Amino acid sequence: MKTQLESIQPNFNSSFNLLRNDYLSDTFLWHFHPEYELVYIDNASGTRHVGNHISKYKESDLVFIGSTIPHLNFDYGVKTAYNNIVLHIHPDFVVNVLEKTPELFLILKMFQKGQHGLSFPESIKVLVGKKIKKLGNLNAFDRYLEVLKIFEIIANSDFKLLHEKPFINQFSLKEQKRLQLIYQYTEQHYHSKITINTVANLCNLSNEAFCRYFKKVTGNSFITFLNQYRISKAKTIMMSGKNVSEACFESGFESLSYFNRIFKKVTQENPSHFINQLHK
Repeated sequence: MKTQLESIQPNFNSSFNLLRNDYLSDTFLWHFHPEYELVYIDNASGTRHVGNHISKYKESDLVFIGSTIPHLNFDYGVKTAYNNIVLHIHPDFVVNVLEKTPELFLILKMFQKGQHGLSFPESIKVLVGKKIKKLGNLNAFDRYLEVLKIFEIIANSDFKLLHEKPFINQFSLKEQKRLQLIYQYTEQHYHSKITINTVANLCNLSNEAFCRYFKKVTGNSFITFLNQYRISKAKTIMMSGKNVSEACFESGFESLSYFNRIFKKVTQENPSHFINQLHK
């Protein structure tokens, strides 16, 4: 199975990046990133696929994932109405805060154990679930304190290791940095024209060499990846209240008919149907 490096857009007003209900149930996103991740999902049953660990969760799940461990989005294939909240923590937080603060030593140890992948018992899922749902309503200072409290709770819990040994990412540091560069460029320019030649030049590769490289590493052509990325952005745009035409052009597509065709191919539904479902 091929994997891809996800570029996490930092929140400059916070030490953490909080994603709430970024619905991707119809997207198979097998990916990794340098950031640590705490993911909570409820009202859903699905697949927990972290590194080499594969299992099923029922009704809800809470998992802590270490830096660069490949994992599948937890909402993949979910058909019910669900809540999905993801907290990303940059590795700098570990170095600059956890390693330099004696009072946070237990949390540091939990982060280190995170390279195994961690799951938590039902009582902890319920307790942390209530807290993590409220993070988006807090100001920056209160959110910071509440996140530390969540870390304290899970660090003191009877968590389970998903891997007996720390998981080692198969990608070299050079490949990770190159993919990071590609994903950062896509994030910054997806709404405008992106050519193979431009991205290939970023990687100091010819067009042909770049296409072979990207296909080998991610399992998809760059055009397929770019279309899937733009469809994901288009869904977010429509969820904000904008119409199909606005989502089409704001996500970087130049033709409404092509957008409709790609949206149907990626999501198995028309964009108008997607909007109608949001209003039910």
